[in-house]
Amino acid sequence: MIRLDLSSKPKWLDLGHDLRLHVLPVTTAIMVAARNDPAVEALPEEASKEEQALVMAKAVARRVVTGWEGVGDADGNPVPVTPEGIDALLDIWPVFESFQTRCLAPHLMLDAEKNGSAPSPNGTSAGAKATARPAKARARTARRG
Repeated sequence: MIRLDLSSKPKWLDLGHDLRLHVLPVTTAIMVAARNDPAVEALPEEASKEEQALVMAKAVARRVVTGWEGVGDADGNPVPVTPEGIDALLDIWPVFESFQTRCLAPHLMLDAEKNGSAPSPNGTSAGAKATARPAKARARTARRG
C-alpha cells in the first residue's frame, strides 16, 4: 500500500553524528529536476552504479536541503547551507548512506516496485507452442520414419 503524506512542509531528518538536515519533500518535480541536473547529464555511460547514485543523491540534496544543524568549518564554526557544502557533506560516507536511507530510499523503492511487474500473459510468447523435444523423443521419431 502506498501511504500518501499530503503535507508539503519541510521536515528535519536526523542523520546521526549530531547532524540534522531540514529537507523539503522529495516530489516528482524534484526528481525530474535532479535527473536533468548538469552533473547527472554529464555522467559517462560507463559510470558505475555507485557513481550514478552519488551524483544523483547530490543533485536531489541540492534541491531539498534548506537548512542544517551540526555542520561546521575546520574550526567548528557553523557554516551556511551552500550547494558546494551539500556536495562536500555527501562525500562523507556515513552521511551519504544515512541520506540515501532516510531521504531517498522510500522514493527509490516505489520507483523500483513499478518496474517489478510480471510479464503480460498476452505477450508474444503467450501463444507459442514448445517446439523443442528431448533428444530421446527425437531419436524415437527418427526410427519410426
